[in-house]
Amino acid sequence: YWNDISAAAPNTDFIIYNIPQLAGVALSTDLLRTMLKNPKVIGVKNSSMPTQDIQMWKDEGCIVFNGPDEQFISGLAMGAVGGIGGTYAVMPELFLKLNELIVAGERDKATELQYAINEIIYKMCSSHANMYAVAKEILRINENLDLGGVREPLENLQEADKAIAKQAAEMIVAAKAKYC
Repeated sequence: YWNDISAAAPNTDFIIYNIPQLAGVALSTDLLRTMLKNPKVIGVKNSSMPTQDIQMWKDEGCIVFNGPDEQFISGLAMGAVGGIGGTYAVMPELFLKLNELIVAGERDKATELQYAINEIIYKMCSSHANMYAVAKEILRINENLDLGGVREPLENLQEADKAIAKQAAEMIVAAKAKYC
C-alpha cells in the first residue's frame, strides 16, 4: 500500500503514517526495514501512543515526526525531529512556543504549556462532532476563516457543539496571551 502511494508521486520523498489505533495495523521494525528499501521512504509520522516507537524508528535511521499532539513534548524528548499534528492549525503559536521552550531546555515551562494545550485538545474532543469540525469552527471564531464543515462520514457540528468550540477558541486566546 505504502509503496503504491510512493510510486504515485515518484519525485517526492515519502513519510509513512503509523497510526495503528485507526489503521488496525501497527508498523513493525521488520516492515519498516522493508519499507526503507524504497529510496523514497525517508521517515515515519508516528501516531502510536507508545513514545518508545519513536526511538525504535529513529534507531533504524529514518526521520521521525511525533503524531499525537498531546505528546509533543514527549515525542521530542524521545528523538522526534518535530511534529505533524491535527490541532496545530488552530493554535500554531502555542506549538511554536512549546518547541522553542523545549529547544531552550525550559522543561518546567514547556510542561506547563503542554498541559494547557492538552486542556484545549480535551475541550475540542468533548463535543459530539468530529474534532476537525470543532477546529473549523475555532478557525471561524478566532481567525475569521469560514472553511465550511467536514465531509461525511465525519460528524459536523450540532448546536451544542458550538458552545464547546467557542470555549476552546477562548482557551486558545487566553493561552496565547499567557505564553506568547
